[in-house]
Amino acid sequence: MEQRYATSPEHIVAMDTDELRRRYLVETVFVPGQVRLVYTHHDRVVLGGAQPTGQPLVLATYQEIRSEYFVEHREVGIVNVGGTGTVTADGQVYLLPTGACLYLGRGTRDVVFADTPAEPNEPGAQFYLFSAPAHTTYPAALVLPGQGTVRELGDPLTSNRRTLNQYIHEGGIRSCQIVMGVTQLHPGSMWNTMPAHTHDRRTECYLYFDLPADARVLHLLGEPGQTRHMVVADRQATIAPSWSVHAGVGTAAYSFVWAMAGENQAFDDMDGFPVTAMR
Repeated sequence: MEQRYATSPEHIVAMDTDELRRRYLVETVFVPGQVRLVYTHHDRVVLGGAQPTGQPLVLATYQEIRSEYFVEHREVGIVNVGGTGTVTADGQVYLLPTGACLYLGRGTRDVVFADTPAEPNEPGAQFYLFSAPAHTTYPAALVLPGQGTVRELGDPLTSNRRTLNQYIHEGGIRSCQIVMGVTQLHPGSMWNTMPAHTHDRRTECYLYFDLPADARVLHLLGEPGQTRHMVVADRQATIAPSWSVHAGVGTAAYSFVWAMAGENQAFDDMDGFPVTAMR
């Protein structure tokens, strides 16, 4: 588990490209045969990936979280961005096709990831994990693609027509802190959100996927009046502290998993900034 310490708006002003990427970009989320995690001190979020390759992978505990088992004092949202796979939680087997979301509540002791392709040539499963501390227990729940709350947003005239799937939220799967879902950009649209906004009460992380190998996303971060950018590839993740905008534009259409944790779970609790006010 890699640790990343919290930063303030004053820090980002002097950062060069390498430091921006080191602090706010997770370049390697998925490693075949491994569970790879990053612990950020922004709202004590843990994010990362599990990619089983023939052999099951166990979600172990880590010294950094000082727990007997990983979900002892935490909750976890899991989205499969690869081929079909299973997650076994305390003996219950959940089948996750591409795009499915599984929530595991506090107290889930044993978590195992496995690769179970439905077709001979189907790519292997890639489970994206987003975890936050939890003060109580909510039951495990699985949402299949298309079964969540679906919101159609944006306009093709501004290149941000997109389908937003809410999975873990106030009106869907219940959790203590986590709000999580998947957004898919329509063909011809490249902006994932604009006007940009901040969540002064929550940290938000993106995992970009379904991005062609020769395409990139220019991901914006920083305060609205002092923005920076990172060039992000397929299946890389970004960390946006509560004071930072989080928006991006791609050289091709893509999808992304968005996930938040912090003070509240109101999806629309955001502070927007018109593009004319940004620098």
